[in-house]
Amino acid sequence: MPAKKSFLVISALGKDRPGIVDRLSKVIFDHNCNISDSRMTVLGGEFAILLMIEGNWNTLAKLEAACPALEQQLGLTIIAKRTDERTRGPAFLPYGVDVVALDHPGIVHHLASFFSRRNINIEDMATSSYAAAHTGTPMFSVHIVVGIPSDVHIATLRDEFMDFCDSLNLDAVLEPIK
Repeated sequence: MPAKKSFLVISALGKDRPGIVDRLSKVIFDHNCNISDSRMTVLGGEFAILLMIEGNWNTLAKLEAACPALEQQLGLTIIAKRTDERTRGPAFLPYGVDVVALDHPGIVHHLASFFSRRNINIEDMATSSYAAAHTGTPMFSVHIVVGIPSDVHIATLRDEFMDFCDSLNLDAVLEPIK
């Protein structure tokens, strides 16, 4: 019988500079652990990292114990938390949501509220602000992955979503992820 998988989520934040991923991934590798999922991005002058690490319970314990020294060596703020493998409940349909609009406060909140009221989980989100070509107008874009319960009537949801976006002057698309 195979050993039960153990997981550790590491969140790290620090001043952006070359070599952070190299040094952090080496420590994980040296502890005989594996990065099974990750998200990394530069936000302002900071580099933000989310890692899901897989390993034996004892190798993860050693990696956890190494985190305070790693914080000092890499100049990062590190938080480590044990977790379990994600379990799926009822069937969910993965859909992608893309929205573009003139930048203004509250767009993310309004979108999150729309999905929350319908018990639809936001599984991933990436946003960005940019200046429109030629005019320089501040623009905002967001890409969201949602898990729609299989008992939701998609055509009705899509109509409600498009009406909702029209009321906020948001250009939007809701489509299945292929």
